[in-house]
Amino acid sequence: MRLLTYNIRYGGVGRVSALAGVINAVEPDVVVLQEATRPEVVAQLAGATGMKTWAAQADHSVGFMSRIEIGRHQWHRPPASRRAFLEIVPAGASFRIFGVHLSAVHSNWTERRRVRELRQVLAAIQEHQHGFHMVTGDFNTIAPGETLDLGKLPPRLRAVVWLTGREIRWETIQTMLDAGYMDGYRALHPEDPGFTFPAADPHVRLDYAFLPTSWTPRLKCAAVVKDAPGAASASDHLPLVAELDVG
Repeated sequence: MRLLTYNIRYGGVGRVSALAGVINAVEPDVVVLQEATRPEVVAQLAGATGMKTWAAQADHSVGFMSRIEIGRHQWHRPPASRRAFLEIVPAGASFRIFGVHLSAVHSNWTERRRVRELRQVLAAIQEHQHGFHMVTGDFNTIAPGETLDLGKLPPRLRAVVWLTGREIRWETIQTMLDAGYMDGYRALHPEDPGFTFPAADPHVRLDYAFLPTSWTPRLKCAAVVKDAPGAASASDHLPLVAELDVG
């Protein structure tokens, strides 16, 4: 199964053709979308990419499209979480996909909020944590050992960082690792930065695909889609693709 996670920015309005071009270059089986708040745009995008199944709602950021049959999907919104996460179960499969979009803005305050949101997601999917599944999407944070060039942030966001403690304590991705998950891209590319944002000048990795460590051998490929025509302008994120052995 080839799985793509893609933040399409502001619902993808006015960029269906460009987004479809990037997606078609990858030929994914399932696409997990963030900022998919315009169902009519997702419907157009599904048609342009040959996806026979799709789901999106105006009040949820996460949506999906699929060329394979989906047995069921469901949004879950844990208490105090700003956004719902999406559970996707392919038909006839024990494999599950959980699509997430955590809160944005780089600061200690929002990082603590992302940790709370993520812990709620992990608690909600606890019954599946030993089974074969992937947690993927826009985590809006960086991994341990990675750096953020504060000089590239807009002045207002640099001010937010300064006011909330100057040096951000990045804890969200460590929370995933401590819960027994493998950072798929970093496991396969220990030296490559894997930047996904901003698409026009990538210098930070915000998009991830996690598997339980016991299922590590099932991950065959993970790559940032940066060479597809139009990828730098179709959205403000570059998508991340992962190939899994689901047989």
